[in-house]
Amino acid sequence: MDYKAALKQIQQGRFAPVYVCYGAESYLIHALIEKLTDKMIDPEQKPFAVTKYDLSETPLDTVIEEAETLPFMVPRKLVVASNALFLTGAKESAKVEHKPERLAQYLKTPADFSVIVLTVDADKLDERKKVVKSLKEADCLVSCASLSADDLSHWVKQEAEKAGFSFAPGVIEQFIMYTGTSLQALSSELEKCALFVGRGGVLTEDALEQLVTRTIEQNIFILIEHIVQLQLEKAFTMLSELLRRKEEPIKIMALIARQFRIMFQVKDLQQQGYSQQQMASQLGLHPYAVKIAAGQSSRFELKRLANILDQLSDLDYQMKSGKIDKVLGLEMFLLKLIA
Repeated sequence: MDYKAALKQIQQGRFAPVYVCYGAESYLIHALIEKLTDKMIDPEQKPFAVTKYDLSETPLDTVIEEAETLPFMVPRKLVVASNALFLTGAKESAKVEHKPERLAQYLKTPADFSVIVLTVDADKLDERKKVVKSLKEADCLVSCASLSADDLSHWVKQEAEKAGFSFAPGVIEQFIMYTGTSLQALSSELEKCALFVGRGGVLTEDALEQLVTRTIEQNIFILIEHIVQLQLEKAFTMLSELLRRKEEPIKIMALIARQFRIMFQVKDLQQQGYSQQQMASQLGLHPYAVKIAAGQSSRFELKRLANILDQLSDLDYQMKSGKIDKVLGLEMFLLKLIA
């Protein structure tokens, strides 16, 4: 099942005996455990009812024995174990030895007073393994993958509503572009925005500019967005800002090249009929990054993007060999691009 399905079951008070939470979005994994804890256990009982282990240091046997032991002073308990790498294809260098067959046996007759949650920082599990097959058959696997572009925008909107404020039209997209796609980072910035605008307030573009500290990667996104929109003055202002912050021109050029390379790849896959989700999987990118690149690449022919990448390759050589002033080289590239 996916995160949404698992969350729905938990909110209805239906708990699986075992959950295996995996995927790129650790924020969702922690949110699921938090929701499970809140629904299963009274707040004052948490010290007695929640036990946590690290499977890089503790054998799986210990976790299962804990789940099978009657709870003390509480009706139910939650056993959380992180780093369940034995469920993936990764080579383990841990000090402990696990017996995955014990987990498969436990699934047949689980304790009715315990819930086990195993977490692993991996995009996928090794479905060739018997224990993973058993967990899949029991519907215990919870995929916490990156949200789609639309789901990410919806999530930001919902979280803002919970915090008591809203976004001005078009500002959600800018907020994500400025902050990035990590739910943890977005959550932190949403808290900051909520404090600034107050309950019932509206976050405007001007307020966003003051509040959110952008990384160089986010600034390159914005720089290229200005280029795509043929906003020459804004593009040069952004470049000047990056240089004022002492960002290395060669690093700026490399990040511009990276974004144009993504645009080229997205455009190529788009023409082959790939969906945005398929492109994200193929390129190893967040779906929102693919959405942005797809929008930006729509202004260019594939041949033009290939030509721009050639220009950037040539500029890289000239800058590194000292044949052109680095800042001048970047400025000339922007002028050619927008001309």
